[in-house]
Amino acid sequence: MSSDGYLLGYDIGSSSVKASVIEIATGKIAGSATSPDNIELEMIAQQPGWAEQHPDTWWEHVQKATAQIRATSPINFSDIKAIGISYQMHGLVILDKNFKPLAPSIIWCDSRAVGVGQKALEAIGEEKCLSHLLNPPGNFTASKLKWVQENRSDLYKSVHLFMLPGDYIALRLTGEPTTTASGLSEGILWDFKNNTRADFLLEHYGIDPSLVPEVKPTFSIQGTLTAEAASLLGLEKGIPVSYRAGDQPNNALSLNVLKPGEIAATAGTSGVVYGVTDQTSFDAQGRVNTFLHVNNTDDAHRLGILLCVNGTGILNRWLKNLLGSWSDAPISYKQMDSEAEIAPAGCDGLRILPYGNGAERTLGNRSIGASMHGIDLTRHTRAHMLRAAQEGIIFALMNGIDIMQSLGLKNSVIRAGDANMFKSRLFAQVFATIADSAVELYNTDGAQGAARGAGVGAGIYKSLDDAFANLSVVRRIEPDPDVKTAYTDAYANWLSICRNQMNQAT
Repeated sequence: MSSDGYLLGYDIGSSSVKASVIEIATGKIAGSATSPDNIELEMIAQQPGWAEQHPDTWWEHVQKATAQIRATSPINFSDIKAIGISYQMHGLVILDKNFKPLAPSIIWCDSRAVGVGQKALEAIGEEKCLSHLLNPPGNFTASKLKWVQENRSDLYKSVHLFMLPGDYIALRLTGEPTTTASGLSEGILWDFKNNTRADFLLEHYGIDPSLVPEVKPTFSIQGTLTAEAASLLGLEKGIPVSYRAGDQPNNALSLNVLKPGEIAATAGTSGVVYGVTDQTSFDAQGRVNTFLHVNNTDDAHRLGILLCVNGTGILNRWLKNLLGSWSDAPISYKQMDSEAEIAPAGCDGLRILPYGNGAERTLGNRSIGASMHGIDLTRHTRAHMLRAAQEGIIFALMNGIDIMQSLGLKNSVIRAGDANMFKSRLFAQVFATIADSAVELYNTDGAQGAARGAGVGAGIYKSLDDAFANLSVVRRIEPDPDVKTAYTDAYANWLSICRNQMNQAT
């Protein structure tokens, strides 16, 4: 391993773009920036259930985040040896023959293609879809493109290529249109049985396979920085782009979650539990999804089972804004956490369902909304409401872990970044107790993970073990046996309420 120089990682989120530079020798962060850093990127919602962003907005903020590091860090940017990309999953970018976006990207939380995927499942057959794709076609990238074909034929006629958000950023960096097998699997375009692109689904949708970019390995030289991109970013021409992965597989990578039984969790705007398995398994109901993990090989199968709950941190933020509007001074997340700790475990029967951000896969693609249950007007306080929100979010994530366990995943440890809702001492403790598993928190993020991945893909690190040799635990939280029974009962009650709400929405 060459110990000189730096690695650069980009994390293309729907809220912001983050860039991080790490030292090759130590793995320590040498500079980072987020753009925009005080507001969230706009989501275009022309109709209920729609969510779009323009791909060039991501590219604009890649440039701005890089410029912020240049302005605030003494890093010699000529010493950057490789670039990695993490990106929001499941989005659709459509390009013309000049590689220009034809329309805003239909992003991960857009639910317009749910019906398209359901029709495909019924027409192709559940057995074939699940045995080959390990997922229903669902509301994923392939179905989103079919929606464009059916509803925007004017645009579809001009489509030269379609790709995922990270593929587009790689294109802007290298000038080369490529994708990855892992990326195709997240778009439900990978045939796991035949270990190749799912051409049978493309054929069913009437999509020409030539619209799919060339497939490159996740860890590989996927192109090099063009003179134009280098000039815009203040970097050296020819730097290899050597790693690319969706945000959740990449988050798992950044936490060194690479072995069967290990679980990565996040609780930002949405909440995710991502467990690694070596078993080719699937959920027949499509409540969780199975994708190729970043370190999957022909000799060592590694798949990631993913649960996404759309409404997690967004519920906490909604409460923050609501409570702040009722007082003269804004309330902070730290204040909310401290106040929530006043209420007892289980919140004296107060339950909150955090499902207020669109259709949820764990609920059979139903949108049941966020709701509060069991309110006792003589006993429940604001502290109860704040704690019930955190417990409800964790219950929703635990429901996903239950499903994963039913598919054969045996969790050994849960890892998360020391960020977002895991910054809350209460949240981390409740999570560990309900999951009955230690929770390890790390001072890392998706952009740093992408940078380490780039080091592996460029051959700078000899192996993934070398890349993560200096990653250390910030905090380790063990389950609290004193409140285990209270949470077991509260979770069972929450599940019952959730099922009743689902039945009413059927």
